[in-house]
Amino acid sequence: MVAQENVYNIILAGVGGQGILFAARVLGTAALKKGFDVKVSEVHGMAQRGGSVVSYVRFGRQVFAPVVEKGCCDLLVAFEELEGLRWVDHLRAGGRVILNRQRIDPMPVISGKAEYPEEIPEIIRLQAGSGELVDLNALAIAEECGSLRTVNTVLLGLAARFLPVEEEVWLEALAEVAPARMLEMNRQAFLRGYRYPAPASQW
Repeated sequence: MVAQENVYNIILAGVGGQGILFAARVLGTAALKKGFDVKVSEVHGMAQRGGSVVSYVRFGRQVFAPVVEKGCCDLLVAFEELEGLRWVDHLRAGGRVILNRQRIDPMPVISGKAEYPEEIPEIIRLQAGSGELVDLNALAIAEECGSLRTVNTVLLGLAARFLPVEEEVWLEALAEVAPARMLEMNRQAFLRGYRYPAPASQW
C-alpha cells in the first residue's frame, strides 16, 4: 500500500499499563489544535494483564483511514523493546523509531515457554535500514519527574520533537487531557522528553 501524501503516520506500541492510550489522546488533541484532520485507532488484547496495546495516530490535511499499514509508518514509538521489534516492519524507508529501553516479559517468557530476544535495539536498527533509532531509558527519567506512570509522557515529549506542532500547543493539549493532580508531573516529563538530546529534524 502506498502511504497517503501529506499525512503523518505514527504507531505507539507497548503493553497494558504503560499509558499508550493516554499518549495517543494527547497526540490527537495537539494535532487537532493545529487544524489537522486526525484519525486515532486502537488495537489491544489483554491490556490489563500486560498484553500488547497499539495505537495508530494519523494526521494531515485530509486523512481517509485510521490504520497505519505496513511500510507506511513515519514514527514508531516503542514503549517496550519487544513491542518495538514486533512493529518495526510497519516502518517506511527512512522512518524513525523511538525505543524505550524497558523489558516487560510477556506470558510465554514468564511461563518458560519462550525466551526474551537479546540485542533488540541492534536488531531494530538493522531492520529500520535508512531510518533513525533514538533509544533512551524513559523509565528512569519518569522516576526523576516523580512518577513512573509518566514514562508515556516522556516518550511523547521526545516524539513531539519530530512533529509539526509547537511546544506550547503540546502543553495545552496535555493540560486538557491529563488529570489535574498529575498535570505538573506530566508537564515536567513531557519537557524532559522534548529536550532529550537527539536529532530534532522533521520529515
